[in-house]
Amino acid sequence: MHAPLDESIRPRGRRWLLAVGLSAAAGLGVFAYFHSNRPPGGASTSALPLVMRAQPVPLPNLRVLDGTGRPVDLASFKGKMVLLNIWATWCPPCRQEMPSLDRLQAQLGGGDFQVVALSVDAGAKALDRVKSFYASEGIKHLAVYLDADAAAIFTLKAGGVPTTLLLDRQGRELGRMSGTAEWDSPQIVKALQALLGAQAK
Repeated sequence: MHAPLDESIRPRGRRWLLAVGLSAAAGLGVFAYFHSNRPPGGASTSALPLVMRAQPVPLPNLRVLDGTGRPVDLASFKGKMVLLNIWATWCPPCRQEMPSLDRLQAQLGGGDFQVVALSVDAGAKALDRVKSFYASEGIKHLAVYLDADAAAIFTLKAGGVPTTLLLDRQGRELGRMSGTAEWDSPQIVKALQALLGAQAK
């Protein structure tokens, strides 16, 4: 499932309307831009639920907030493979998916790989809502990141939440998907490990 953007939170008014309109275009155009299940490096990614890019694609930098409210650049994760999940506490599919992302971070997280769960919750209490959700669901391995202005929706051309992007060690997009997955399934973990090995060569 893939939740549309919450119409009740509009930090930039018309920007949210634009995001909703873009989602349809993104859905129609995704297969025109993404194809192949074997990206450069030779590792098969057929077990991944992502639609892979034929070639890695550079992304514009994105500045978000960490759990203390300090700014963090997406570029600061270069050197690691990153699974970037754009989500919100008001999105039921996102909430359902979060524990599997937490377990994936527990298994693979470290110097070579990181799951970055980026919430697009808005409002003065957004960080508190995310932290409260983590506590209530026992999310222990994911760091808190917040994009209160929903810049990721536009900068990364995500039509809604959840949207997940896989980034290589240079911060380039390898693939993406809309909707949920069981990210710690043995098949996905094995495919990510193989891709990590290929990226290290």
